[in-house]
Amino acid sequence: MAAHSPSNHQRRRPAWLSTIIIILVSISQLCAGLKLDLDDPDSIKAAAGQAAFDMIKYYDGNITGRIPGNLPDPYYWWQCGAMFGSLLDYYYYTGDAQYNALVTEGLLFQVGPSNDYMTPNQTKTTGNDDQGFWGMSAMSAAEQKFPDPPEDKPQWLALAQAVFNTQALRWDTQYCGGGLRWQVFTFNTGYDYKNTISNGVFFNLAARLARYTGNQTYADWAEKAWDWTTDVGLMSPDFHFFDGAHTTLNCNDTNRQQWTYNAGVYLLGAASMYNFTEGSDKWRNRVDNIFNQTSIFYSPNPPNVMVEVACEPYGTCDTDNFSFKAYLARWMAATTKMAPYTYDRVMEKIRASAAAAALQCSGGASGTLCGIKWSDGAKYDGTTGVGQQMSALEMMQSLLISRVAAPVTEKAGGTSKGDPSAGSAGTFDPTLPQDTIGKRDRIGAGVLTTLVLVSGAGSAWWMIS
Repeated sequence: MAAHSPSNHQRRRPAWLSTIIIILVSISQLCAGLKLDLDDPDSIKAAAGQAAFDMIKYYDGNITGRIPGNLPDPYYWWQCGAMFGSLLDYYYYTGDAQYNALVTEGLLFQVGPSNDYMTPNQTKTTGNDDQGFWGMSAMSAAEQKFPDPPEDKPQWLALAQAVFNTQALRWDTQYCGGGLRWQVFTFNTGYDYKNTISNGVFFNLAARLARYTGNQTYADWAEKAWDWTTDVGLMSPDFHFFDGAHTTLNCNDTNRQQWTYNAGVYLLGAASMYNFTEGSDKWRNRVDNIFNQTSIFYSPNPPNVMVEVACEPYGTCDTDNFSFKAYLARWMAATTKMAPYTYDRVMEKIRASAAAAALQCSGGASGTLCGIKWSDGAKYDGTTGVGQQMSALEMMQSLLISRVAAPVTEKAGGTSKGDPSAGSAGTFDPTLPQDTIGKRDRIGAGVLTTLVLVSGAGSAWWMIS
């Protein structure tokens, strides 16, 4: 006897039921993500809180047996310092202190034996930009009046000064007429490359230290770093910032890739100099031109939504690249405090990008993990990570910039204690005239050659020829 065959109604769902299921799935996808009302501070804080919560899940430095101030693979050391910068901003914007102890622990654990963020266990990957991101986080802590460390610990301002001091000693006139190399140590691949972000971080720190302390010598270094960047061709005459160039070719081989964070780091530095000089036309012109040229980093449709043009359209962004939009967002918002006349133009970009970022935060089981392709709206791009969370977090919380106080200075509200000779056992004091600073001994090791990988996009439109 043949086996019983189930009837059609047992084997198939009715058509009407399948239709309802499809509709419900579609609705659930549309409803996933972060709810964000651009004009409601409570809504903004809730969305930022969720993004911060999802970001901190990647951090294990607060677990017994792990290292404070480190992210697990595949993240490099610098990105943890950058992440702490986002959490500093989170407290600044929202007043939510739940991550403060974690941030303080991590920022202090990684200072190194000379309290300058030269950490011995990171020598294989320490670049001037890596050290500089930790220094900028310390600078933000001082400017934002983040709770000061215990008196027996290094203080935020002194840490920022220490990073600046160690980097000023590395200013290299032997090749390319000046500038900082990418890598600190000769044995690291990239020592023969002078990249824009390393020099931009140095410029940024110098400008912000000048404003905070009122010390003209920091401003002189900022001018020097700016002039070198333009003279060597890492910034074009029309204010596009490129990636870097090799010392082995006397910096005549400029890699013309453009990244959001290069424009951003110089934007805030220029705005800080505008503020320090009490509104000089020179620095206002520079702020305006840098901001105008960031237009290449925004989608035409939907308009004003930030795009990492060097990799995002091609699906080639790496772990580092995913975080770059966070820094342009951070520094654009801070620029409105240094140069308040920029507020309306900046916020047009931030509002559109924040709304798009919130829509993209629709991934994972929670339906709140953030992707990076904000221009795709609610169509989740399938990527997750610290960089994606950080970028969305910074963009959304920047909506609150008008509701927070301007960064303090040493004479106007600041509490963080400084040390002008901090860093590497006090070998450098920027308060001395520059011509009294001796040339540092140069390490006579062989120069390594690095290949700077260029996106498969070839001569894409964002690589200005």
